[in-house]
Amino acid sequence: MGTGEYESAHRVEMPPPQPFINSLKNSLMETFFPDDPFRQFKNQPASRRFILGLHYFLPILEWAPRYSFSFFKADLLAGITIASLAIPQGISYAKLANLPPILGLYSSFVPPIVYAFMGSSKDLAVGTVAVGSMLTATMIGKEVKATENPGLYLHLAFTATFFAGLLMASLGLLRLGFIVDFLSHATIVGFMGGAATVVILQQLKGVLGLNHFTHSTDVISVFRSVFSQTHQIGELKKGLNPPSVSDLAFGSPYLTTAIKTGIITGVIALAEGIAVGRSFAMFKNYHIDGNKEMIAFGTMNIVGSFTSCYLTTGPFSRSAVNFNAGCKTAVSNIVMAVAVMITLLFLTPLFYYTPIVVLSAIIIAAMLGLIDYQAAIHLWRVDKYDFVVCLSAYIGVVFGSVETGLMIAVAVSLLRVLLFVVRPKTSVLGNIPDSKIYRSVDQYPSACSVPGILILDVAAPIYFANAEYLRERIVRWIDEEEEKLKASGAISLQYVILHMSGVGNIDTSGISMMDEVKKIIDRRGLKLVLVNPGADVMKKLVKSKIIEKIGNEWIYLTVGEAVSACNYMLHSCKRNNSSDDPETWSSSSTNV
Repeated sequence: MGTGEYESAHRVEMPPPQPFINSLKNSLMETFFPDDPFRQFKNQPASRRFILGLHYFLPILEWAPRYSFSFFKADLLAGITIASLAIPQGISYAKLANLPPILGLYSSFVPPIVYAFMGSSKDLAVGTVAVGSMLTATMIGKEVKATENPGLYLHLAFTATFFAGLLMASLGLLRLGFIVDFLSHATIVGFMGGAATVVILQQLKGVLGLNHFTHSTDVISVFRSVFSQTHQIGELKKGLNPPSVSDLAFGSPYLTTAIKTGIITGVIALAEGIAVGRSFAMFKNYHIDGNKEMIAFGTMNIVGSFTSCYLTTGPFSRSAVNFNAGCKTAVSNIVMAVAVMITLLFLTPLFYYTPIVVLSAIIIAAMLGLIDYQAAIHLWRVDKYDFVVCLSAYIGVVFGSVETGLMIAVAVSLLRVLLFVVRPKTSVLGNIPDSKIYRSVDQYPSACSVPGILILDVAAPIYFANAEYLRERIVRWIDEEEEKLKASGAISLQYVILHMSGVGNIDTSGISMMDEVKKIIDRRGLKLVLVNPGADVMKKLVKSKIIEKIGNEWIYLTVGEAVSACNYMLHSCKRNNSSDDPETWSSSSTNV
């Protein structure tokens, strides 16, 4: 290659200077506003902005004008179906929470209406859940016994519901909906399968005609409950939700207990509700806004705490029945609420005649369709780690609880993220024959190594968590390459090229690592060459003087240009050095 060709290589440019405040602003916008929710407000008159704002907080105003009679027929059927489940389920869960059974019906009246106006899921059916009920009974019951002081216990339950709602709404308003991204596809498949299995097992109470059944959701407790039972259900009073604002126990000495109960139950209910909503949204191929869901859940629980309701979310069983009954919109929640209202006003004496065995059969039929074993098989074939995540969620739900399954699956998913980031992929690149393309030699066995040059690809940001690993891995690559070249008697290693296109960012630990690598390579008589560092990386490398130490002439835009430049220097040094000893002209080449 001639000198003219070498000098024509493209150079990596420094990005234009940007104030720190602008960089911080852009980072915050990408973190909290990736969907750019304010885009629709740009260049709009004030009246239009007001309407768009209402649409954001009240999605029903957006889709209601397009609502059709055919949708209503589907929602009417779904709403009546889930109401038939909500009534016995609400009573049972209220008893589980050591609350008056009528509160289970109150909680299936007001919150679903609020969610229908504010929620973004078409399939979520709002109501009380077994886990939230159990946690309420356990946490508040440690301080105040429902049998000894039922009034105070009830007020603390309302207060805990208020703080749960306050937490949910706050997370949504602070744009923290991105936490739902930790619920991967594999997590959802395992969660849905496990939850469906649990719900099917719970229906053994109705199918077998048992008088008492465990409120625990794990499979061991369910089967144990088949063989031992005692039971009661009392009369329910008529009438709609009485107000309970004055019952909130803000001045109680047990306020701390109520707050703690609200935070814990709120987080768990939020995670379950969003997971369930995303599960069914995936089936129908639409998107739910995590931030809107948080605001909707929070508002319905705050309003619920004012109207004699306790903690509500989107329970899996009720939502699954809603989904399988063919619901089209959140109007099914309104239909359910109206059905519950009619029940509260006129039909509470008829609860003794609820056909539990038929209801159980309906639920089981709905659940069987949601155990997606084909998706699990697909995960096994495509990505074994995702299959482990899926299986972890399933086993956690079936043998523990919904929360256990979710926490295990999210923990395993986070572990995978950490492994990707803390142990990033590095690979040796080789030249594809008859081209100027360089690719991983592992993926392309035909790719040829370049004599005297080691080309390494780093495919992750470099920061404190992986800097030390990358330093050690780069040194190990160099050791392995030198040993291989020495064994083959080929030309000794002269250049180490780091391809940095995949390095999106670098912190001070990463910069220190780069400086150490430069010193190690210098001590070995080699030359470090960088290829295509990104804008942020280039800016930090310049400011930290790393580029100055390496030399601007050793920063290239492509691997091909870097290899050409290194080859040119190798050939020049070989021609200009009379010695045949590679070590002699090796050291001179690094001083060019």
